[in-house]
Amino acid sequence: MLKSRIITVPVMPKFERHTHRAREHLIAAGQLYPNAWKQADQFRAERAELGDWPEWCYLPLAAAYAIVSADAGMKRLPPHLAGDVGRLGALCTWRMTQGIYRFDPALYPALTDTPLTGDLPCEALHRLPEWCVYVETPGLEWLGKPLHGAFAHLEWDVNHGREELRLLLDGEAGLHPVPLHLGAWPLAEAVDRMLDTAAVWATAEGLPVKRGGADQLETAVLPILNLLLYLCSDDPDITRRGRPDTPGNPVPKRTRRQGWKLFPADGPREWDAGVRLGSALRRAYQREETGQASPETGRRVRPHVRRAHWHTVLSGKRKRPDGTAIPPTERRRELRWMPPIPVAVEDIDAMPSTIKPVK
Repeated sequence: MLKSRIITVPVMPKFERHTHRAREHLIAAGQLYPNAWKQADQFRAERAELGDWPEWCYLPLAAAYAIVSADAGMKRLPPHLAGDVGRLGALCTWRMTQGIYRFDPALYPALTDTPLTGDLPCEALHRLPEWCVYVETPGLEWLGKPLHGAFAHLEWDVNHGREELRLLLDGEAGLHPVPLHLGAWPLAEAVDRMLDTAAVWATAEGLPVKRGGADQLETAVLPILNLLLYLCSDDPDITRRGRPDTPGNPVPKRTRRQGWKLFPADGPREWDAGVRLGSALRRAYQREETGQASPETGRRVRPHVRRAHWHTVLSGKRKRPDGTAIPPTERRRELRWMPPIPVAVEDIDAMPSTIKPVK
């Protein structure tokens, strides 16, 4: 009988200089599936012959399924190996950039405590800074234990032509894949659809159907989505060790023997998100505690970050050729996604980008 092959690493309570939990997961996956990275590179290189897929997806999970099933020596994977498809798919993608995102301590709760209502902005998620990101999640829990972070990448379901946001929760019990089908529906419905899909799959496999744990899943996923939306905003204030560097996907390089080729990152790259905005929030909180008014407005308004939201904007011409105004009801309405907006804080563009170690 085949044993379960769950990819996991020992608990690492503290950040170490030359390693990180995310990197250790990548190493463990490479040891478990020795040919995975070479096979993934080959699938990516044969993208045009395999039917192609959107550029925001590095490699569909169908490729990860092929890698896992080939290693197991079977075309149809048993349930205890199905989870490795999601794990290996995320790690294959993250391997190319290895970006680790750490949010400023003042901005972090402002984002994670933000209620996410309305439609899930699918197109906004196309603006993730890298094919796959790892966000640290201090203070969050999964199944009653600390949630250290989460991998996040976009998936293109080649069988159904469907977009998905794929999360890989990094908890003490290992890596837990969470798929969210993207579309014009609220997040709660996205979670329900995911649970319904899982129930249908379990029934087909003759497994017991369990719908419990939906509240825990939503509690863990909602804050992560807010963090991802911040990374997708127009100006997310991302720095690297105090330098205004910019994250991004690798570009092909010409080689003598293999022509143009993509090369993975040579190690983890740590990014600080919201340093200037966090500093502005701390200054604003201090003014509020001391009873000082805002130097910009003279008003005492509690500083906060207005949540990301959809906004309807009137566009097009305002007047007819004869000079008469066109009524708002006759003008075109565009639905635009608005990023998180700081309210009652100083101009963060005028603030220095300083990095302070957080214990």
